[in-house]
Amino acid sequence: MAGELTRKAIHDQPEWLRGVPERVGDRRLPEGHVLFTGCGTSYHAAQTGGVALQALEAVLTPPEADLLVCVSHEGETRLTLEAAQAFDGPVWLITAKAESPLAEVADEVIVVTPEVEESYCHTVSYTCAVAALEALRGEDVRWLRLAVEQALLEPVESVEWGRLAVVGAGRDWPTAQEAVLKLREGAYMPAQARHTEQILHGDLAAIDETVQVIVLEGEGRAAERAADVVRALGEIGSPTTLIPTVHPVVDIVRFQLLTLDLAERKGVDPDKIRWDDPRWDAARKSYS
Repeated sequence: MAGELTRKAIHDQPEWLRGVPERVGDRRLPEGHVLFTGCGTSYHAAQTGGVALQALEAVLTPPEADLLVCVSHEGETRLTLEAAQAFDGPVWLITAKAESPLAEVADEVIVVTPEVEESYCHTVSYTCAVAALEALRGEDVRWLRLAVEQALLEPVESVEWGRLAVVGAGRDWPTAQEAVLKLREGAYMPAQARHTEQILHGDLAAIDETVQVIVLEGEGRAAERAADVVRALGEIGSPTTLIPTVHPVVDIVRFQLLTLDLAERKGVDPDKIRWDDPRWDAARKSYS
């Protein structure tokens, strides 16, 4: 069945999340300036930890910090490895493998999943990394398992999606980016992530009634600005949905399920993220 690995990973999330506190143990991030980095899905997870740089940026301008935390599921991401090698200080690694090129240069290796996720459309490895980063800050993440179980029971809105934008800020900005990445790689959908404030400072001109917009509400000032976005889009006539948010681990589940639904209706396999197509496979092999 197409998408079998992705579907299994999504529904394995509660069980994998159950083990995160034990895998992190009593390790805690030290005081001082901690910087987080990664690529792709791992970069989105890294952003939930605190101040983050995309790995290429960390290579171009090695940052000054007391600790660099790298997120890499298999520990083999080339640019994340280069960032770790360029950093003049201790490096921690959040990963699924105790042994890898990144593990060799890391001072601390924290294995946060029971195995390597098989689907290339990473889901459970993302949520476990996000939960682990929170546990490393001393937060209780045990509640996330039940919250994700409940989120998996929520129905997916089955509509004909065309152009889509996901909007968020603050704690929801990584979710917006990860949501559209799942839709792009898993269902080949040209979705876009938009920062809440950027919508109100120029991006609005590129949105009309043909664009469906999902606005992640957030809290406090972010929620106030999200309401401004919804009001502005209403004036344009863009179909807009405001979604209350709880936590990045929980909020991403609806988009994982939506990706599965869209992939199934389009007849594509999210497990391979198009690497099973000769053109995309050649494109991927053209770089490393």
